[in-house]
Amino acid sequence: MSNEGIIPAGTPEAPPSPAPAGSIVVGHDGSTDADYALTTALGLADQLHAPVVIVRAWSIDTAPKPANWEFGYVSSFAEYSEAVRAAVIEDTAASVHAFPGVSVDYRAVHSGAAKSLIEASREARMLVVGSRGRGNLAGLLLGSVSDQCARLAVCPVLVTRKRPGR
Repeated sequence: MSNEGIIPAGTPEAPPSPAPAGSIVVGHDGSTDADYALTTALGLADQLHAPVVIVRAWSIDTAPKPANWEFGYVSSFAEYSEAVRAAVIEDTAASVHAFPGVSVDYRAVHSGAAKSLIEASREARMLVVGSRGRGNLAGLLLGSVSDQCARLAVCPVLVTRKRPGR
């Protein structure tokens, strides 16, 4: 069943607050390119003794169903956000555990990916993104998330690309 036309109860989240100054922000949408960007960000953070903030942007169409979801019940924005946060924690656990000395925070942001990452990285040391994500036709028409971040973020942006065979 499609979630199209369903408006969750509650109020959408406010724009994301910036990540702590000096942190490394990394976008993670669940793609293999995002996994590579995360590993790169964690490696840099380990060397620089910087915290990492993992950001996942979401919409109703991309969010997993909340734990309390059932047919006929419309979950709140907070419930969807918690489901997305739980998913990003699960999706990134192996990479995060490989860097036990790095402090990690997770953010699920109800907004477009580029906007979420640019806002979250306003005070960051660096923003790390993969060269390709789970984009679609809109990405082709509007420009990729990595391109928008490279053009509009106020901090340095590292766009990672995994080489074949690595």
